[in-house]
Amino acid sequence: MEQKKYSIGIDIGGTGVEYGIVSHDGEVLYSNNLTTANFPEPEQLVETIWKDETIQTHLPDILGVGVGAPNGNYFHGTIEFAPNLKWKGIVPLAQLFKDRFNLPIFLTNDANAAAIGERIFGAAKYLNDFVLITLGTGVGSGVVSNGQLIYGHDGFAGEYGHIRVIPNGRLCGCGRFGCLETYASSTGVVRSIKELDSEAKEKSPLLKMDHPSAKDVFDLADEGDLFASEIVDYTAFILGSALADFACFSSPKAYVLFGGIAQHSGDFFDKVKSHLEANVLKIYQNKIDVIQSQLHDQNAAVLGGASLVFSELHRV
Repeated sequence: MEQKKYSIGIDIGGTGVEYGIVSHDGEVLYSNNLTTANFPEPEQLVETIWKDETIQTHLPDILGVGVGAPNGNYFHGTIEFAPNLKWKGIVPLAQLFKDRFNLPIFLTNDANAAAIGERIFGAAKYLNDFVLITLGTGVGSGVVSNGQLIYGHDGFAGEYGHIRVIPNGRLCGCGRFGCLETYASSTGVVRSIKELDSEAKEKSPLLKMDHPSAKDVFDLADEGDLFASEIVDYTAFILGSALADFACFSSPKAYVLFGGIAQHSGDFFDKVKSHLEANVLKIYQNKIDVIQSQLHDQNAAVLGGASLVFSELHRV
């Protein structure tokens, strides 16, 4: 019997790094997480993952390493000018991993990796046309059309989070104003606490918290807090309206929402869908689903990176 093979999946985010070992049928054998800020240089992160005892034990059976990272360039294996990372400029991350692991290394944008993971293991398993939207520290997107992930000529296709939705709006980490991620990300939701005007604002417990989170906003909205509910409604309006416009690009069958905000069990999805339908071009009305990722509770970030290896090496 052929020995079972695995891949290493790595997801690098602005806050944390998740990595692990995944089988070709989507079983996560091992996972671990690190704090991104603890690695001022990328070489330090590579070395820490390399020295992980479980990684070393399984290394003979590893097919390759898949990395999802902000502003990851699939063609060059680099992270380029990522606004939410301390690593500045162009970082040759794939080469750093290759030098240490001596294995095939595949790197792409973190949202692209999540989209591949969703198509192989999750909610988009039977979809050839969909867009994966990540709602985390920022907003990212992976666009799949006719069964193929769209990279564009330079590897940077699918930056929906940096499409400007409000003229001269909020300052974004990319240096521009009004990008979608300044409103629809978890950090954008927190910014709305201070920036959204409301008669109910002064009575909200949100103003008494030292460091309120997006989860606090959504939880309080569920409990009936009027100001928190207004923030959720506003976030859904911005996101749903943006998705309505984005439909003109690839005419997706579904938007798959992934990340902290998307894990909320309230009526956020219904609100996003409602605003999408209210603003979408007539030829797309009632044709686009808004669905939740199926990988949230299944080491989604690790599966995304690992699926990149299996996809590239045609193991699944």
